[in-house]
Amino acid sequence: MRSLRILQGLVLVCILMVPVLIVLFLKSFGQNQYDLPVFYQTGIDDPFGECPVTDTTQHYIPEFSFLNQEGNSVGRSEMEGKITIVDFFFTSCPSICPVMSKEMERVNDMFRDEDQVRIMSISIDPEYDTPEILREYAERHGANPGKWDFLSGPKDETYDLARCGFALPTLDGKGNPDDFVHSDKFILIDEQGRIRGYYSGTNREDVDLLMLEAKVLLYGSK
Repeated sequence: MRSLRILQGLVLVCILMVPVLIVLFLKSFGQNQYDLPVFYQTGIDDPFGECPVTDTTQHYIPEFSFLNQEGNSVGRSEMEGKITIVDFFFTSCPSICPVMSKEMERVNDMFRDEDQVRIMSISIDPEYDTPEILREYAERHGANPGKWDFLSGPKDETYDLARCGFALPTLDGKGNPDDFVHSDKFILIDEQGRIRGYYSGTNREDVDLLMLEAKVLLYGSK
């Protein structure tokens, strides 16, 4: 009889513990646990001393303003409060840029109806990539101004922005298309202007990851 009461007591305890275990499970696993890194929390690396200001605290994308394919000024202020995906390219690039632009088309299609997401493709050959040239290029890739802006600005400002703002390599050659050595990276920027990820714009799986992590910023935890 004593053993039966002990067994009944254990069964009752187990029954009472079930709701507690469910609550603990939901608290532990029912939330979005996908944390994205925040890059350059103690400033960006500047091994060659090319950047005018050395950050020692959280790095944010600096102020800039260039002309888009419609001849309108677009820049840092348009990124505020938005999730922004950025790449650097040039329209006459014969190598990686066409692949990058096709992949960015997929990103554009994914977020076409999402007002909180913007795309900026910044030319590293502003002498050739005038707003007129950029407009033709944008139309070929189905880009709408305000959603996917193709930007062109003064060359020195563009290269400083790439190196010191987005922490990307950009090296000027002798002026031929193949002499522009630049990054294939797509950069994910959060609403505060912090860099949250780098992805190869020539790798479909990497671009898929970019779209996933942009959704994490958009819908999930910050």
